Amino acid sequence: MPAAGNVTQSVASPLLWTVTLAGVLFFFAVDFVLTRRPHTVKFREALGWTAFYLALPIIFGIFAWQRFGSRTAVDYFTGYLVEKSLSVDNLFVFMLLIAAFAVPAVLTQRVLLYGIAGALVLRGVFIAIGAAAVQAVSWTFLIFGGILLVTAIKILRDTVSGADHKVDVSSLRSVRLVRRFMPVTDDYQGPNLTARQGNRRALTPLALVVVAVFGTDLVFAVDSIPAVYGVTQDPYLVFTANAFSLFGLRALYFVLQSTLSKLVHLGYGLAVILAFIGVKLILHWAHGSWSWLPEIPTPISLAVIVATLATVTLTSLHAGRRAAAPKVPGGAGVSRP
Repeated sequence: MPAAGNVTQSVASPLLWTVTLAGVLFFFAVDFVLTRRPHTVKFREALGWTAFYLALPIIFGIFAWQRFGSRTAVDYFTGYLVEKSLSVDNLFVFMLLIAAFAVPAVLTQRVLLYGIAGALVLRGVFIAIGAAAVQAVSWTFLIFGGILLVTAIKILRDTVSGADHKVDVSSLRSVRLVRRFMPVTDDYQGPNLTARQGNRRALTPLALVVVAVFGTDLVFAVDSIPAVYGVTQDPYLVFTANAFSLFGLRALYFVLQSTLSKLVHLGYGLAVILAFIGVKLILHWAHGSWSWLPEIPTPISLAVIVATLATVTLTSLHAGRRAAAPKVPGGAGVSRP
């Protein structure tokens, strides 16, 4: 990792940045066209788009490996896995909000599109701020590490306590703020965010959902950008890891909507990953003053992240099977004939 105060050398040329940004805009335009006609997304349709959007980051990783070398590719893949795990958690919050607002099934993908677009814009802003901070302030890594450790502790505490994750719409600050200034219609008006109510323009419930989703996007951006900067300080790799982690979340939602709630140990995994990267950032900051302190290489980070995600997935599935197993008096499971 480069020391703070030095200019971070990005692998991307202005042309590559332009092509990448154009590609991001193109894929979001495709998603917008797909959601213009409200319809209920079938599993087969969602699975096909999910496979496509999972193939894109792999293809880009192969391109990065061939163009820039193995180290750059490993940095990218590690950052992508970190951001994808956080994006899946973000998706779980979207699911709770969609249920709390009773969003019609035909409008669900439009809500997801707004949420994903908002997440990308906010993360882009935080990427720029983070890049400037890393180069200007030597203790930025210490701040980032502290943010991740605090977040990890909060996630772990909520997971251990089994905190109720139901959303009380009326208690959301963003919703209360909007309702103070604008009237809201009683019913959804298709994909419209506003509608005529009497002699004045009013917001629809869909607009309130979008506001609430943008609020969660802001919270996740604060966590995700320090996390990926713990892997690489190249703004281009940070941006592409974020963009590819958000691509396909709309389709992935419909593939995982019955499975997300079963990943009961995901919180433990996220806590471990964020705490690990937080320690890595703090060690990097401390290494500048005490060179005898070790730094954690990116390949080790990649191995820890993959092992953690695989472990919590397997333990979650095992816990789900145990919970679903029929019981007989005395607590013993029903044996097979």
